[in-house]
Amino acid sequence: MTMHPLRSCFAVLFVVYLLQCKLLFVHCILDPLDFLALQSVRKSLDDMPGSNFFASWDFTSDPCNFAGVYCESDRVIALNLGDPRAGSPGLIGRLDPAIGKLSSLTELSVVPGRIMGSLPQSISQLNDLRFLAISRNFLSGGIPATLGQLRNLKTLDLSYNQLTGDIPRSIGTIPGLSNVILSHNRISGSVPPFLSETLTRLELKHNELSGSISPTSLPPSLQYLSLSWNRLSGPVDLLLIRLDRLNYLDLSMNQFSGCIPGRIFTFPITNLQLQRNSFSGPVQPGGEVTILTVDLSYNRLSGGVSPMFSTVQNLYLNNNRFIGQVPGSFVDRLLDASIQVLYLQHNYLTGMQINPTVEIPLSSSLCLQYNCMVPPIQTPCPLKAGKQRTRPTAQCNEWRG
Repeated sequence: MTMHPLRSCFAVLFVVYLLQCKLLFVHCILDPLDFLALQSVRKSLDDMPGSNFFASWDFTSDPCNFAGVYCESDRVIALNLGDPRAGSPGLIGRLDPAIGKLSSLTELSVVPGRIMGSLPQSISQLNDLRFLAISRNFLSGGIPATLGQLRNLKTLDLSYNQLTGDIPRSIGTIPGLSNVILSHNRISGSVPPFLSETLTRLELKHNELSGSISPTSLPPSLQYLSLSWNRLSGPVDLLLIRLDRLNYLDLSMNQFSGCIPGRIFTFPITNLQLQRNSFSGPVQPGGEVTILTVDLSYNRLSGGVSPMFSTVQNLYLNNNRFIGQVPGSFVDRLLDASIQVLYLQHNYLTGMQINPTVEIPLSSSLCLQYNCMVPPIQTPCPLKAGKQRTRPTAQCNEWRG
């Protein structure tokens, strides 16, 4: 029986490799399966122009000295494909299914480049894999449901690709997940439950996700949650009050509805993005808000503007249904430059006690346009606020009931 030419070539190279190790009196005998798997990986990938990542991949020498290959004893335990330096060109080609033969891998990463095709199902065979990161490439097709077999996985980053289909529910069952980053793809369907009690980062922004999110589907361990630019809907108040360790929350550009619980303003958040949804009702923080940036714009929020928001550095309450006077505490903090952005345009506010001759600090921006008052002070507003200074009287009377 004749040997396939490709296998024959691999065999010759492996013999040369063994002979070289013997002649140099060094211990460099890599497991044969790992050696052949690296051969297949190399044949399916090339350097993009300007990259010389594969220059060290000479299979007549020790593969454990190749760029991006890390060994322990005779096994490959980490494979980092491409030059990780910022701005370096990446790799082009496809990921060969033989990558699943590197059975001792704990880490697999690919730098940004032009890797195309689907994610090999064989990756699910890497039982020891803890870190999988292939972002900013051109991966297509679905996320294999068999990735849920990677029970030791801690980080999954497949962001900035062209992945489609849904997020397999099996991924949410991986017990020790810490980071799931699937943003900037074309993923659809709903957000599955995540059962890991160590999950700290969930980033699903810029996809095509839809439906509601169950109040118990995300663990209280979350510190970073980004779901923006999807088509998610329904109330999230019961979900949010459980996530009291959040330091970043972005639910913007969705169709979420219901109230915004006042309790979330006590969370250790530095940036709160809830704009462009359908949140409604009054917003009542329980105490002074220490969040640096709060964006609640373009919703259906109503009631008075809480004085507790005057401690926010960048506050966007524009394009809602707020009524009444702007609290005096806002004026004080605006004039001492504690507030950098205060956008209140396109509401139903009726007044703000501020001296018309006062000068707003250059570092601060105030917009009061299109409310139920003549703005007491002239300040530059963003272009999208329009040119009308005051809301029509008929609208104000109708809103007052």
